[in-house]
Amino acid sequence: MTGRAATGHAVAGNLMRQVTSPAIRHDPYPLYARLRENRVNVLPDGSFVLARYADIVSLLHDPRISSDPHNASDPRSERFEDVSFIMRDPPEHDRLRAIANRYFGPPVSPRVISDLEPTIGVYVDGLIDSLPASGEADLVDEFAYPLPVSVITELLGVPEEDEPAFRAWTGAIVAGVDAEDQEGAEELIKQREEAKAAMTAYMLELVRRHRAHPDGSMLSNLANDHQRDVISDDDIGATGRLLLVAGHETTVNLTANGVLTLLRNPWALNRLRAEPDWVVPVVEELLRFEPPVQYLPNRIARADIEVDGTTIPKGARVMMLLAAANRDPEQFPRPDRFDPDRFDPGGFGTGGGYSHLGFGSGLHYCFGAPLARAEARAALAAFAQRFVNPRLEADPPPYRPSPALRGPIHLPVAYDKLIGN
Repeated sequence: MTGRAATGHAVAGNLMRQVTSPAIRHDPYPLYARLRENRVNVLPDGSFVLARYADIVSLLHDPRISSDPHNASDPRSERFEDVSFIMRDPPEHDRLRAIANRYFGPPVSPRVISDLEPTIGVYVDGLIDSLPASGEADLVDEFAYPLPVSVITELLGVPEEDEPAFRAWTGAIVAGVDAEDQEGAEELIKQREEAKAAMTAYMLELVRRHRAHPDGSMLSNLANDHQRDVISDDDIGATGRLLLVAGHETTVNLTANGVLTLLRNPWALNRLRAEPDWVVPVVEELLRFEPPVQYLPNRIARADIEVDGTTIPKGARVMMLLAAANRDPEQFPRPDRFDPDRFDPGGFGTGGGYSHLGFGSGLHYCFGAPLARAEARAALAAFAQRFVNPRLEADPPPYRPSPALRGPIHLPVAYDKLIGN
C-alpha cells in the first residue's frame, strides 16, 4: 500500500496508538476530534474506526454488524467457549438476554431497581458517614468503588467477603480489554484469560450453591428457574461474570467522573446542591460528556458494508468510538461544554433529539443502565448535599489503565466538613 492511502492508514494508526496511551488518558477528546475528521478511518491492521455520531448509531442498529468473535476474519486471542450474551448475535443473544432480564426488569420483574433505591440510599449515606468528618478522602476507594460493589453483590447473590478475589479478576479482565492494541499485549492477554477462567469457575460454584440453597437473588433465581433447561450452567456462569464485572466497573467510573466533573464546574455543583432533582439531567449529560465506556472495540462486519464510499469488508473488525460520537458537533451543539440542560429531565437523555451513546444503542444497549442511573443519581446528589467546600487535591487525577473503560483510579478530595455526620 503506497501514497495517500498508506499515509492515511499510518495517521489513523498513530492516532489510535495515542488514544490507548496512558499519557493522554486524562483528555483523549482532542484525538477523537481528529478521528472525526474522516467518516471512516482504516488502521494498518485492516480494522476500521468510526467516530461520528450518525455513522455509529446507524451501524449499532445494522444487522450486518456482529458482536460474535467467530465472525472475524482474523480471530485474535479471545476464548470463545464461555462468552456472555454481549458477545452473541440473535437469536442466541436475544434468548439469553431475555432469560437474564426475567429477574432484573420489566415485564416480569418491573420493580427490581425501584425496590433497590432505598437500599442504595442507605449504602450511600453509610459510606459518607464512614469518612473523616473533615480533611481528605479518596472518593474512588472510599465511595465510588464500594457503592456499586455492595449493590451488585446483593443483587446477584455474590458474597461480599469475596470482593478481594473478584476485584483482582476484574482488574485483569478490564486491563485486557482491547489488549491486542496495547503495550505489553501478550502479558495482558495472558492475565485476562486466566482471570476470566478463574471467575468463571467461581461463578459455576456459586450456581451449584444457589441451586442447593436458594436465596431469591438473581443468580439463585437463574439457577433454579423452572425453565433452566433452556439455559446451561455455563451460560448462567458467563452471565453472572458479565453482570458482576460490568455491574460495578462502569458505575465506579461514572460516579468518579461525575464527582470530578462537578468539582471542575462549581456552578453545576452549586445548582445541584440547591436543586437535588436536577441530578437526572446531570447524570445524562455525564454519560455524554465523560462516558465510562469510551469505545466498543469488538464489532465485526458480517457482510460488506459501505460507508462514505469505503467498503468495510466481511470479517473486518469495526471499532466504534462512543465518546467521540458523544462530542460530535453535528449532533450536540457546543459539545465540549458540560450542559445538563441540553437533556429533557423527563426523557432520560432522549429529549430534543440529543440522545447520547453513554449506554450504547440498539441490540446491545446496556443491560444494567437502570441500575447504573439509580446508583449515580444517589451518589452525586448526596455528594452535592453533604460535602462542604469540596475541592480536588489533584487535577488531573491518576487514571485506570484501560483506555476503553475510562475513569480515575484515585480521586483525592479535600473538604471542610460533612453535613449530617
